[in-house]
Amino acid sequence: MIDQVFEFVQNHPLLVGAFLLVLLAWIIYETRSASTNALTASQATQLINREDAVVLDIRENKDFKAGHIAGARNIPQSSLDSRMSELDKVKAQPIIVVCKHGQSSGAAQAKLTKAGFERAYKLRGGMAQWQGDGLPVVKK
Repeated sequence: MIDQVFEFVQNHPLLVGAFLLVLLAWIIYETRSASTNALTASQATQLINREDAVVLDIRENKDFKAGHIAGARNIPQSSLDSRMSELDKVKAQPIIVVCKHGQSSGAAQAKLTKAGFERAYKLRGGMAQWQGDGLPVVKK
């Protein structure tokens, strides 16, 4: 099996080189974007308690009702652009964007930053990580 891998690498050096470049670029991109304004659950808790941060849950309404962080506001990602004005009153406060697994919150965070929210963060791992850490959720 390993002999076949070495033979493939020897026969297709450009293909293997291109694959390695793409893999390296993807790893660099993921590391940079994951660390950009991303908070762990404990960092988010501190920001909520110390600076009265606003939690913005961008999941759909049914997911929000199934369990969310206490005091969170629900604006689904699909309607964030049209409902952005609802957040104007809290522009000076830190905003923590929460999604299901922490993957789609980055786009919403970028929209908020572009709209002038200087302290927009995303919750690393989303609600899955929050619940995995055993932190409380509220159900409506």
